[in-house]
Amino acid sequence: MLVIVSYDVSTETAAGRKRLRRVAKVCESTGQRVQKSVFECKVDSAQYEALERRLLAEIKLDEDSLRFYRLTEPVDLHVKEHGKFKAVDFEGPLVI
Repeated sequence: MLVIVSYDVSTETAAGRKRLRRVAKVCESTGQRVQKSVFECKVDSAQYEALERRLLAEIKLDEDSLRFYRLTEPVDLHVKEHGKFKAVDFEGPLVI
């Protein structure tokens, strides 16, 4: 499934700035950044649950926000891209 993860981490303190970097690293390990605080992640159910647990362990619920959007198949009917950035095709061939 394709999941959109967005977050807003309070960076008013040094601890908040460190938390922001940790949240970004968790997201980068699972998906691709499409905006500063928005990631697309292609995951199965177990990976989705693990991602959610990892992110909830990093954020402070009383200061930050975290949102997950699960896109239904077929994704190409629900996602339109405009502009310079083009997302990686998760279903396409892997070229190294």
